[in-house]
Amino acid sequence: MMTKSKASPGGPRPLQLLVVGKGEQAGVLEQFVRTQTELTQTSVDQADDFENAQVKLAERVYDLVLFAQDEPETQTARMIQELQLQGKRMPLLFLPGTLAHGPDVESHGEAASHAAESVLIRTIRGAVALGRAEQQRREVEDTFGTLYSAIEQSADMVLITDSSGVIEYVNPAFEKITGYSRVEVIGQTPRILKSGEQSPELYRELWAKITAGEVYRGVLVNRKKTGESFVVEKTITPVRNAAGRVTHFISNDRDISERRRLEAALFQAQKMDAIGLLAGGVAHDFNNLLLVISSYAELMQDSIGPEHHLHRNVQEILSASRRAADLTRQLLAFGRKQTQTLQILNLNTVLRDISRMLPRLIGEDVELTIAPEADLGKVKLDPVQLEQIVMNLAANARDAMPAGGKLTIATHNVELDDSYVQTRTVVPPGQYVLLEVSDSGQGIDPEHLPHIFEPFYTTKEKGKGTGLGLATVYGIIKQSGGFIWVYSEPGMGTTFRIYFPRVEHRARKTSDGESTHTTVDLRGSETVLLVEDETAVRQPACEFMKRCGYNVIEAKDGLQAVEAAARHEGRIDLMVTDVVMPGMSGGQLAELLAEKYPKMKVLFISGYSEKVVLRHNILDVQKNFLQKPFTLKSLGGKVREVLGKASVAAGISGD
Repeated sequence: MMTKSKASPGGPRPLQLLVVGKGEQAGVLEQFVRTQTELTQTSVDQADDFENAQVKLAERVYDLVLFAQDEPETQTARMIQELQLQGKRMPLLFLPGTLAHGPDVESHGEAASHAAESVLIRTIRGAVALGRAEQQRREVEDTFGTLYSAIEQSADMVLITDSSGVIEYVNPAFEKITGYSRVEVIGQTPRILKSGEQSPELYRELWAKITAGEVYRGVLVNRKKTGESFVVEKTITPVRNAAGRVTHFISNDRDISERRRLEAALFQAQKMDAIGLLAGGVAHDFNNLLLVISSYAELMQDSIGPEHHLHRNVQEILSASRRAADLTRQLLAFGRKQTQTLQILNLNTVLRDISRMLPRLIGEDVELTIAPEADLGKVKLDPVQLEQIVMNLAANARDAMPAGGKLTIATHNVELDDSYVQTRTVVPPGQYVLLEVSDSGQGIDPEHLPHIFEPFYTTKEKGKGTGLGLATVYGIIKQSGGFIWVYSEPGMGTTFRIYFPRVEHRARKTSDGESTHTTVDLRGSETVLLVEDETAVRQPACEFMKRCGYNVIEAKDGLQAVEAAARHEGRIDLMVTDVVMPGMSGGQLAELLAEKYPKMKVLFISGYSEKVVLRHNILDVQKNFLQKPFTLKSLGGKVREVLGKASVAAGISGD
């Protein structure tokens, strides 16, 4: 049996009452409670006997349990024990038999009836008040327990101090992040975390703000027990008592060191990309100017002969042009705009080949150690660019060891998992071949370290470096799909680690006696269509080709080339064309003329990168492409190569 009285909206929770007794007894008690104790909002459950009561007590918690019948002491004790085992605390009211039947005026007289009513009312009210207080205590304990568990399990650091700033509590996250135990910091002040990277004025402003009862929010650099710095987003909230007085401060700190590191890495990558874009664009335009200078200087040198008094001057112009061309190639490498000749390589083989040159580069006072790992995986790289990387890093190490030292170059197979790359954000997980270059030199100051890959950034004396060595290394590695990481401390040397993606193919073997150097006869009699939109580039190239014996047709763009080809009677053996031109690209022009001249061969020239060339539908880049700036002799050699008639001969020749 269960009866309920409806609670008023927003009113107190109904009294949860369990009456243990027979039906008539329970009804009398329920009616009495509602009419005489002012506890009208009541939900009543009834249990006929002790066993039934135990079942109901196991299912829910009551504000009061009224026993309307006498129970043996053994059963009473057993019930109390059961409730304790269940963790339930509730008032149990055992009524004598007379009270359990309600006051009886006729049997006991009016005075006795009032006395009984008074005792019963006070008893029930007291029991209910006790039950409600116990319930509130339990709710407070539960709430406190939940809050405590939340703070203890929070991933953020939580620190509570008194009003003077003395630490009274820290959570486990604080211990984990800072390295300090709870015992070490209780009774201390948060000053133990000061890194020295904030001004005293900032701390004075912080303290003034929170002691005035305001919330502080900011970003601070703190220091761990180990001395390592870390960055936190900090919120300090004043805690007030009932009177409104600030008694404590609670600080919630979120470690954002990793986020800041990722943001810095992203910013650095974006900056390097922007600088690379600028450097590549400048280098492309500068290449055309250099090509003009070197081309006319070559023509002049061929015209005047070696005995002429101006011959030496022209030679100096050519030497300066070559040095300037080297600089632009480095800029193109940094901007990832160089044309690559990719091959499947074993780093150990390349290191073995250049190990003979390294001692001459680094000097006798530098001890060189090369430590190749056996069964090294293969990588896909341009071998010339790989040599550039090693030579640049070796030269950089040499300059860091003016009094001599040790240079170690090692290779390793490595596999990086997620846990490792969390501390090396520049390198994603995967299988790599690692090239490690370490020196025992002066090291790099922390303020210089973020800038070492920027072009023209150098800490060397004026005249002792262009500031492009490491920029070139960075550009080549990025263009090759690799990653570079550097660690250095002043006085402790520097280590560069370069991660190249591992490939599963085998490198093509070449004959030990294979020659890579031939003398090429540059002369020819074929018809060549030369298409170049830069007049200053086109004219000396045209003059040189004519000197070599070719029949040359000039055109400044694609449209003029089509018109010139239409007027020409006879075949065209070769078209030399710039790739990127206004109106019509070199690739489009080649497709158009192929209909009339299906046997015509094409040599593309450009100051842009291989990727740009490929975007213009030029597929055979490696075979029929010449990167600007080039010498006229290299142009002549490439023309003969494409035409397929290279030979050793006297006369106009190139090395």
